[in-house]
Amino acid sequence: MSTLPQHPPEGTGPLRPSAAVARAARALAAAGVGSARVEAEVLAAYVLGVPRGRLALADDLGDDQLVRLDELTRRRAAREPLQHLTGRAGFRHLELSVGPGVFVPRPETELLAGWGVEQAQGRPDPVVVDLCSGSGAIALAVAQELPGARVIAVERSPAALAWLRRNAAERAAAGDRPIEVVEADVTAPDLLAELVGRVDVLLCNPPYVPDDVVVPPEVAGHDPAEAVFGGADGLVVIRPVVARAAVLLRPGGVFGVEHDDTHGAAVPALIAEDGGFTAVEEHPDLTGRPRYATASRRADGQHAPIGAAWQTDSS
Repeated sequence: MSTLPQHPPEGTGPLRPSAAVARAARALAAAGVGSARVEAEVLAAYVLGVPRGRLALADDLGDDQLVRLDELTRRRAAREPLQHLTGRAGFRHLELSVGPGVFVPRPETELLAGWGVEQAQGRPDPVVVDLCSGSGAIALAVAQELPGARVIAVERSPAALAWLRRNAAERAAAGDRPIEVVEADVTAPDLLAELVGRVDVLLCNPPYVPDDVVVPPEVAGHDPAEAVFGGADGLVVIRPVVARAAVLLRPGGVFGVEHDDTHGAAVPALIAEDGGFTAVEEHPDLTGRPRYATASRRADGQHAPIGAAWQTDSS
């Protein structure tokens, strides 16, 4: 385990932010933390209570602040998620509250949220549903960027629901249109029965990692397993979500679901095989890996014969 040099003893004077960041970055790099310099800057800015971009203009760190920074650096070196240490996670234009019991939203999911926003734009009074909402990242991003949308966030975990409701309250207090939070299991056959055939955009970032996959320590030790693992093949939740999406969406409504990077063929095939969708497409993340699939509900609201074709989005 990495060790940190002791902070200057009381009375030796303050330490410049640049020196404190350099020391923390060395400890994080030695522990194998990626982007060690960036994370050290985030922690130092958090301790100082300033934006990361203003670190160079910040006051020196006093003894108490150095003690706090050293402790946070030790915890991060032990692979506690950075977002748990600061209590915040960035997502599109939002800063969300996160911590133990809720999945920390990832940058790649911003792509799915952005696709959902684009699809809802131009629809009159769109109804948008976010399944497996977790912290509420997707739902709250849509509500902020499309104030005319009715947004429903669905989550079953009591721990995650506490974070979801907290974030929803924070965003409503900030002036965003309030979202509706529903406690429910997304695999339930009667999910959102009152919205059958009325949803314009349905988005989902489900648990999708196959059970036998070894995940990073930040995930294994801190993200809830029920929000990460999706059964032996990673598709246990996605299968019923696809079927329910076909029921909830209005004709011409759209569906987007994030998936594991090994599911670039499997998930589009599941959607196509349902028979209720057209325009099934696969989309890559910023690294070029398969990341989410999308489709449109058939305009006639019916199901086509099983085996419809799908194409890969090359844009």
